[in-house]
Amino acid sequence: MVDVHLRSVTKHFGKVTAVDHISLDVEDGEFIVLLGPSGCGKTTTLRLIAGLEKPDEGRIFFGERDVTLLPPRQRNVSMVFQSYAVWPHMKVFDNIAFPLRIKKFPEEEIRRRVKWAAELLQIEELLDRYPAQLSGGQRQRVAVARAIVVEPDVLLMDEPLSNLDALLRVRMRSELKKLQRKIGVTTIYVTHDQVEAMTMGDRIAVMNKGRIMQIGSPEEVYNKPANIFVAGFIGSPQMNFIDARVAKRDNSIVLDTGFAEIPVPKENDKLLESLLGSKIVVGIRPEHIYVARREKNTFPLKGRIDFVEMLGSDTILHVDVGGKILVVKLSGGHAFSVGQEVTLYIDLSRLHVFHESGEAIF
Repeated sequence: MVDVHLRSVTKHFGKVTAVDHISLDVEDGEFIVLLGPSGCGKTTTLRLIAGLEKPDEGRIFFGERDVTLLPPRQRNVSMVFQSYAVWPHMKVFDNIAFPLRIKKFPEEEIRRRVKWAAELLQIEELLDRYPAQLSGGQRQRVAVARAIVVEPDVLLMDEPLSNLDALLRVRMRSELKKLQRKIGVTTIYVTHDQVEAMTMGDRIAVMNKGRIMQIGSPEEVYNKPANIFVAGFIGSPQMNFIDARVAKRDNSIVLDTGFAEIPVPKENDKLLESLLGSKIVVGIRPEHIYVARREKNTFPLKGRIDFVEMLGSDTILHVDVGGKILVVKLSGGHAFSVGQEVTLYIDLSRLHVFHESGEAIF
């Protein structure tokens, strides 16, 4: 295993900049997730690390070794694709053994390694079957076994669970993470699914338009988003955003939304003093708005329910507050109806405030 370093890596496809001066450090044995919407450059970044694409600018290092121009076979990486890419004419054993045979490993060593990988993925009883006789989840396990059997320095995964049904995805998330911890391989994982990213990654690199917007632990990107894009992309339902101006009332800073003046926690006053009169954006997550229960350090807002989503374990309310729809996430079992008047309580300790440009103030 090795650590991986990208230094100002850039990739163009014609006039499109797919990857824009990305710098990234992945520690030895770390599980890092590249997260972002379609077209953000995450798969291209993975292909650059694999050697399937060559950068137009920048350098890529595995440890101290510059691999920027090396072909994939000289990088000792393995890649798991979204489409599984298992060969239908080969039995499971031969699918897993294929990369070892390409490298001309002795047959005894091939059997030992295939047995080891199959046991790790719990597919020992499938070794004599053909892929057509397997479920989607089993085929994905075969693809992962084939990737790890060569004991790669770096394991690359490109949305490997996206073709599985919802229940199987949940199970495979935990199994892949446990497997990575067990074998200790440096892993770079691409997904557009924030739940996968939050549950699997040691760190998450949130990408947009070919750039990394923020790198941090799942807790950091959730609790301290660096900008509006990250704040809106992480979390379900999406964070509420409210346009406001910074104002002062009775020597206290408030956020004037037009329908309410939301007070700011005193410890954040100094961050906004120089922005008096400026436009800002207030963010509050749906789960940090409470209904009909006032708690310490909350601010009340009167509203009328516009729409109700009953999701079993959760209830999602869309509440009209002064012409602005705020989304509220509650635990299931609540009975609300459209048109009902409610009082919302915003948790002031959970407020996020962003510059008009999108960068976080706090």
